[in-house]
Amino acid sequence: MSFNLDHYKQTAQAVKVDDIDFDDFRDQPLSAEALRCLHYMTDVETHTVCYLRDLLVTPSHQNPRITAFLTMWNFEEFWHGDVIDRVLAVHAEVNGLPRHRSVRLAQGFRGNVIAPISQCLTAAVLGEDFIATHMTWGAVNEWSAHAAYGRLIELEQHATLTTILQRIQQQESRHLAFYMSEARERLARSRKAQRITRFALRRFWAPVGSTITPKAETRFVLNHLLGGEGGNKMVQMLDQKVDKLPGQQGLSLVSKAVRAFGVQVATA
Repeated sequence: MSFNLDHYKQTAQAVKVDDIDFDDFRDQPLSAEALRCLHYMTDVETHTVCYLRDLLVTPSHQNPRITAFLTMWNFEEFWHGDVIDRVLAVHAEVNGLPRHRSVRLAQGFRGNVIAPISQCLTAAVLGEDFIATHMTWGAVNEWSAHAAYGRLIELEQHATLTTILQRIQQQESRHLAFYMSEARERLARSRKAQRITRFALRRFWAPVGSTITPKAETRFVLNHLLGGEGGNKMVQMLDQKVDKLPGQQGLSLVSKAVRAFGVQVATA
């Protein structure tokens, strides 16, 4: 495998912001649109521990390589949410533990009880091949998150925000490298895994965060970041990345998903 897990374990860390002057945001505050996107982003990042909860009841938890990665992944994602919360705090936006608690409580019985049980039972039936689906799903979500940060940088043109988000992107790139390496290898060696993954993506994949936030918020963020020519190019790029995974060609996965939220995506 090309991903060096031992190196990653030794170098995983909180995103570095000791040199960031957060008061820059007082002198040059972010737009209302950017703040709304950042709320969505921190909701996703700080919900990672709940995604991890759901994954640890699947065959993935039996693989020590994967659980070692997930431990560090969850650690780094926590700090991504924390630094975004610091940006929101400077703008006097609701942030931190009260916000995260409200997001988790909003999932209700279905999200907090039924979802992990359903995933456990489904994964138990599918067995080892479920891991390929998990790794592919993770790769698509990491691609999407990395692209979303890049698009917000492009739209906002704020030097301090750019520095923070680029540092988050650097860590997301390593997360993506792991997921993609695992996904490619597992899909390449099993036609059954390809079929299961293709079915799961086509039927159930949705933009990251859309299952935990109000639809209006997902619709706003997707339209703000992925609408227009720049956003269209990003959607097409994401679809092309998915197409290159073994057995996943022609899904038009991201473009179909964002259209469902009202984003106007041009056909390639």
